[in-house]
Amino acid sequence: MDIGWPEILIVLVIVLLLFGPGRISKVAGEIGSGIRNFRKSLDGQDEKKEDSKKEGDESKDSKDQGSS
Repeated sequence: MDIGWPEILIVLVIVLLLFGPGRISKVAGEIGSGIRNFRKSLDGQDEKKEDSKKEGDESKDSKDQGSS
């Protein structure tokens, strides 16, 4: 089953008629905001992991310096 441009265009026109341009732009904005927040949360988790690694490295360094 192959979906071409005419079928996609028909679906988009039906969605536009059902929801209207105002509602579609609002939903699109909310989806974009959700994706943005999701990416930020993923980046935040990566930063937390890096921070914990740095703290672990610093504590290792301070232990090594104290034992010398």
